[in-house]
Amino acid sequence: MTSMARRIEVEGGDVPLPLYHRIYVVLRQQIAEGRWEADAAMPSEHELASTFAVSRITIRRALDRLEKEKLISRRRGSGTFAQPSGDVAPIRQNLSGLLENLLVMGLKTSVRVLDFSYLSAPAEVAAALEIPPRTTVQKSVRVRLHRDVPFSFLTTWVPEDVGRKYKRSDLARRPLLALLEDAGYAVSRADQVISAKLADTTVAQELRMEVGAALLYVRRQVRDPKDRVVEYIQALYRPELYEYHMGMRRVSRSGKSLWSAEAESAD
Repeated sequence: MTSMARRIEVEGGDVPLPLYHRIYVVLRQQIAEGRWEADAAMPSEHELASTFAVSRITIRRALDRLEKEKLISRRRGSGTFAQPSGDVAPIRQNLSGLLENLLVMGLKTSVRVLDFSYLSAPAEVAAALEIPPRTTVQKSVRVRLHRDVPFSFLTTWVPEDVGRKYKRSDLARRPLLALLEDAGYAVSRADQVISAKLADTTVAQELRMEVGAALLYVRRQVRDPKDRVVEYIQALYRPELYEYHMGMRRVSRSGKSLWSAEAESAD
């Protein structure tokens, strides 16, 4: 079955993504969604092999991984049973009141700082911070945890003069937004893009995931009242542990009904 494995380009180089892993991801998602009741057996290896058009050996490898993660139990003579994990509920962030929510989240979770350094800004970072290319910036890499389970891999870039206002030890203790405000850099708004990305070898290890696993990818520019970008963050989240919520309503514009995000009421 090695000929059926495909390669996906991820940050850090080509990473093999075997067929059994793709089936494992699909079954894991179905288990999380409650596809099978706890007292009802899942389809047999033969049935799953037929459904996915693969060999039973490939199915067995996918089930072995699910069993290792305690997402299924195999009972001799009875079959395979799903047992979705409910230990850690997803952290939900509302898109309204974004900055306040991020600050609260920082206070309710713990963090590990992996990197704290100053370097010349790569082209993408310089463009995001709206500064000349190769300008010195501060880069920090953090892993945020909830109940000792890692759920986000955060790479943050700030202008050098902003970064010099705090130390690595400060970043390990307090949310970055709080440090910025304490340093006199008031934060007024943020622009962000949400998409998806695959875990490279470094991120997979830190988030305890498979290489090539899908992640929620958020890029965010944070601005001060003078519209200066004081922070650019590239955030990767485990999708089963982190989710965004956005309320929407139907509005009429130019005679057409459209979906619009609900505006947050002012206090």
